[in-house]
Amino acid sequence: MTARDLGTLFDPRSIAIVGASDQPEKYGNWLARRALTGHRPTYLVNRVRPRVLGRPTAASLVELGEQVDLAVVAVPAGSFEEAVDDALGAGVGVIVGITSGLGELGGEHLRRQRAVVERVRVAGARLLGPNCLGLLDHSTGLHVCALDVPAGPVALLSQSGTVGIDLAAQLHVHDLGLSRFVSVGNQADIGIAELVDACIEHDDTTVIALYSEGFTDGRGFARAAARANRAGKPVVLLTAGSGEAAARGAASHTGTLVSPRSVVQAVCDAAGVELVRTPTEMADLVQALVRTALPPGRRVAILADGGGHGSLAADALDARGLIVQPFTAALRTRVSAELPAHAGTSNPIDIAGAGERDIDCFRRVAEMVAHSSEVDAFLLTGCLGGYQDYGAELAAKELQVADGLTRVAATSGKPVVASLVVDRSPAARALRAGGVAVYRDIERAAWVLQRLTWRSLAGPPLVPETPAAQPPVREVGYWPARRVLTAAGLPFVRAAEVATGRQLTVAAAGLTYPLVLKALVAEHKSDGGGVVLNIRTREELLAAWDDLQVRLAPPSCSVEEMADLRDSVELIVGVGRDRAFDTVVLVGFGGTNAEVLRDTQLALGPVDPATASRMLGQLEGAVLFAGYRGRPALDVGQASAVVSRLSHFAAAHPEISEVECNPLAVTPHGVVALDARLVVSGAAVTDPPVSVG
Repeated sequence: MTARDLGTLFDPRSIAIVGASDQPEKYGNWLARRALTGHRPTYLVNRVRPRVLGRPTAASLVELGEQVDLAVVAVPAGSFEEAVDDALGAGVGVIVGITSGLGELGGEHLRRQRAVVERVRVAGARLLGPNCLGLLDHSTGLHVCALDVPAGPVALLSQSGTVGIDLAAQLHVHDLGLSRFVSVGNQADIGIAELVDACIEHDDTTVIALYSEGFTDGRGFARAAARANRAGKPVVLLTAGSGEAAARGAASHTGTLVSPRSVVQAVCDAAGVELVRTPTEMADLVQALVRTALPPGRRVAILADGGGHGSLAADALDARGLIVQPFTAALRTRVSAELPAHAGTSNPIDIAGAGERDIDCFRRVAEMVAHSSEVDAFLLTGCLGGYQDYGAELAAKELQVADGLTRVAATSGKPVVASLVVDRSPAARALRAGGVAVYRDIERAAWVLQRLTWRSLAGPPLVPETPAAQPPVREVGYWPARRVLTAAGLPFVRAAEVATGRQLTVAAAGLTYPLVLKALVAEHKSDGGGVVLNIRTREELLAAWDDLQVRLAPPSCSVEEMADLRDSVELIVGVGRDRAFDTVVLVGFGGTNAEVLRDTQLALGPVDPATASRMLGQLEGAVLFAGYRGRPALDVGQASAVVSRLSHFAAAHPEISEVECNPLAVTPHGVVALDARLVVSGAAVTDPPVSVG
């Protein structure tokens, strides 16, 4: 679907409110009142009342006999299907389902909802919701929801109606209104991805704010968000329900190391989406994305009207990884010329009480410093906005200073952010209106500057394409995994699967000692003594075999050449399949300590070698790859190639729900996979899945 397909949703020629009511406590009353204030023909439908709100009604849309482009259905759940069928019979193109008590309840309710959607689609119509609050579009004058907010540059898409109301209120605190508001509800037909696409082509939208509790088309959302990012319209996402570990069981390390939040973060990284944790964070970041430029680097200049505020700001920025470096002597000299002799002229700048006597020094210093090549962003902190209390003359000058600071923001091309004690003053509102993001708390201002910096330094959005499906893998277990992964280009040591002592001696004759013997019995078999290392003779091999038979009675064993792991590092490389977002790739430091270390990176898959290399470089222990305390550097290039191959293999096999190599040993001379595991949906298990972790 394209944005053009939703044109009728946002700009219908005529609308009808089905379930219009005279009772103020009902949605049908709120919706009808809002809709009747618009400029387009609006019809009211009520099965039993001939008049509502003093206007005549029709008992049904078919009976109405007028062309209706958009019908808003606010009836009890038991009457919803009948109302939808009536709308389809009348030729309505778009239906907005306010009604709740449908698919969100699951079971039979979900089945009925799906049946309704099927009828809507067969008729060539579209359905928003159900279980939503409706929508508004200030650019077209459409208002069919209970929310009443001023116009502005933010498109707000919310799966929850009440969270949408909360977010709109939070944005209003920052003097931001909405271009559009869409309550998406159950997403039974129209989904978030389509709505994001529609906002890309909406001239009045600058930033897209989104609250979601789940994605019906995760990859579609990622691709739409990437398109929005490339079009210069950032997407800010708030999600819920991402704190619990993925409920896939703990059969593998990958499953225990991946959470819903980490998957969503990987998707956001790929698509250029800004993921936030609270409505306050969303409003703070949206304000900055609407009003300010992105900094070209991490260097921030601080201008304060008191030493304390300057020091607190420096600490907050430093904690966020931003740089408050001293100015050069030349810049300090120029700053000194604008301030009292006792002022602080390095960085932070402290005007030392000059505001009451010479309030324009704020503007002069800001203009000088923000245009300097020594800084990438400018932070104003302190009591600007409170000087109005000293009298009308100073209040007027304060507004002039605010206007001057907005010109600095416009002409410098750098973000100007303010943390002000009096953040609701006329001066603060003038700053916001002119392109300066204003906050009450320095911690929030520093966090926003950090996020703007991250966004500036991030690469372009890249949502990987899923390769064509390959013939499915039918078997799982260690040896089937070895075979298919070897064919996919993963390097394993020479080995053989054996079920008897005779098979063992025959296989060992073709291998080079020292050897490893693995019992193919269960997960975490090294913990149960199922792996015998450094076997140097035939006698030791037979003794190890006998011991494993007595203790574990494995159906078979794997006898393998023991890899040279001197100066190596063990990784875990796993690829899982998320229900919403499909292939997700995990890399981290692995082996038996994978869950303990929890040093991992996640990415939307499949990944190319460059992305895999970047993931490895972002691990906390990445210093080990370059050589440590005299050890040689490791072959990260080969490791990146293997991660990429594994991710493409998994992506081309939709029947594989999870594949893992743990450990994958990275040495100075290459990479070797020491174990492997596959989980295939509906596969016949030929031997137990194994992992040395």
